[in-house]
Amino acid sequence: MSPASSAVTIGTSDRADWSGGGCHGELLGPQKTSADAAPRTARLAKFHVPEILFGPGSLAELGHCAQRLGGRRPFLVTDPGLMEAGWTDEAVGHLRRVGLRPVVWSDVTPNPKDHEVQAAFERYAESGCDVIVGVGGGSVIDAAKGVAILSGNGGHILDYAGVDRVVHPIPPTVMVPSTSGTGADVSQFVIVTDTTQHIKISIVSRTLVPDISVIDPRLLTTMPEWLNAATGLDALTHAIEAFVSRAHNPLTDNHALYAVKLITGNLVRTQVRPKDFDARLAMAQAALEAGMAFTNAILGATHAMSHQVGGLLDAPHGVVNGVLLPHVIRFNAEAWPERFVALGGAAGLPTAGVPPHEVAGRLADLVRALADDLGVPKSLTSLGVAGRDVPMLARTTLEDACMATNPRDVGLRDVEKLFREAL
Repeated sequence: MSPASSAVTIGTSDRADWSGGGCHGELLGPQKTSADAAPRTARLAKFHVPEILFGPGSLAELGHCAQRLGGRRPFLVTDPGLMEAGWTDEAVGHLRRVGLRPVVWSDVTPNPKDHEVQAAFERYAESGCDVIVGVGGGSVIDAAKGVAILSGNGGHILDYAGVDRVVHPIPPTVMVPSTSGTGADVSQFVIVTDTTQHIKISIVSRTLVPDISVIDPRLLTTMPEWLNAATGLDALTHAIEAFVSRAHNPLTDNHALYAVKLITGNLVRTQVRPKDFDARLAMAQAALEAGMAFTNAILGATHAMSHQVGGLLDAPHGVVNGVLLPHVIRFNAEAWPERFVALGGAAGLPTAGVPPHEVAGRLADLVRALADDLGVPKSLTSLGVAGRDVPMLARTTLEDACMATNPRDVGLRDVEKLFREAL
């Protein structure tokens, strides 16, 4: 059984059973009502997030966080960029200040690879470490979670692809995001590149939600422009896909809508004026809001497709999302345009008296215009995808766990058509 089919039952009914993260309950799927209409029946709302420390200077609390979780010898996962920017040294200093003896691992590349996770775990095991700390972007945090998986469950990281396959407890984790978009610091997801098959695998388990997330917007100020654009578009995709997900609920809806408002109002500002701290603070909150939404509502076709392109080309995940999202919005809106009205309103579009399908179309156009403002390519071809790649990409897309909660049923031909539209 594929990861998608193990997670949710999808059919013509507008109900779906989502069991991601160990919460086995029936959630209402797409409803043919406006976003603020009362639900037809009560729904079981799953909402699981870490303890969160948010605000400028919060990195100073890192040592106390690790100590409270029982840490004596933290394993700090980071990358060369964070080390060069000075954030790793600051984090190590805060850990040492409370008497901890951290071990630093920095051999992580974008889109973390299966062999990198294995190497990091071997270093973790031989060093006698306990609490796992991630200081960096989504790749760093996913690698840190991968170490935690192997520490508590053994085997190879690819063994855990799919939903609820991490069955044993993992070490305590503290995550410090350095980008404004991946949501990895609050999510139940780990994304790892299978370097043999050239695909990305999704690992989904409630055990992977970190114990503590420390969000210090100062770390965002050293992101390069391309990463700022990519992670911002990733956060926007999280918010939009979470809002229309089959597993959405009233708790996730509020966070998703506010994230859309913050991102559309501030992302370009951070690109044009990188030192605009108000905009950075807004984007830090937007990433958090979107992360809390998608980890509980899960995602959809954009992410399922984007993972495959990223695995094939090692391309920036958020950039691929920026190319694909407008096409997926239009596709999903053909079946359920009403759900996109509230999203359009959150993005600042006029919605009063505008037919829902027009609002959805304008939202897709807005996303594309935002990607243009950020310098994101218009097509997958520009990223290196060729027409001959489409059949393989479509097949693996249908096996991705994120496809399970897409609001519209999707077949192989649908995915192939979406990929070709985006070429």
